[in-house]
Amino acid sequence: MELEWPALTATALQTFLTMSVVMDPIGLAPIYIGLAGNRPTLERRRIALRASLAAGGIIVIFGLFGRMLLTHLGISLDAFRVAGGLLLFLIALDMVFARGNSSNDPSHDAPDGGAPLPTEEQDISIFPIAIPLIAGPGTLASIMILVGTAHGDPLRITVVFVVTALVLLLCYLALRLSGQIARVIGQTGIHVVTRILGVLLAALAVQYVADGISVLWKAGNA
Repeated sequence: MELEWPALTATALQTFLTMSVVMDPIGLAPIYIGLAGNRPTLERRRIALRASLAAGGIIVIFGLFGRMLLTHLGISLDAFRVAGGLLLFLIALDMVFARGNSSNDPSHDAPDGGAPLPTEEQDISIFPIAIPLIAGPGTLASIMILVGTAHGDPLRITVVFVVTALVLLLCYLALRLSGQIARVIGQTGIHVVTRILGVLLAALAVQYVADGISVLWKAGNA
């Protein structure tokens, strides 16, 4: 069978542009600094790898079975968007008010001025890094739409997933390079960036909720 290179190229370009916008590899780095800037380098690398792999798995599942799964559960994509926005808003509050960072919590200090007690920091690789920051509602909706536009053509579906994997690799590299960015801007810069991005994340979360509620409201009044 003769390959339709123009169609495959168009699919690849559309997938790359769409997934680059919704996954936003460039925007992930400063957000990751705000969430994990105080953690050891090795731990940040492990979190970046786990988050990227988890996001990749979620994207593949939703690309192949997402629409069927949501329909089976009776969940609309807009309801999913509202839930993701609410969860993201809670993370934004923690960033703005510097909560959830055990290194700044005096309750973890040992009594009588001794060494700090050991703590177990929260694993942020799955939430909020993998979902909803990388594999958020926009990403999951986009992969379902892109797979749907392939009309069951295995070659075009393969192109969609390969290009998406490339964008996901860019996200992983952005997370890995966040350590170098953190060293450049310093601890004070991290605190400033954390609070600014917390406000921006809160606004993004509100937008997710507003968009979801708007569509649900219109559907309910139709």
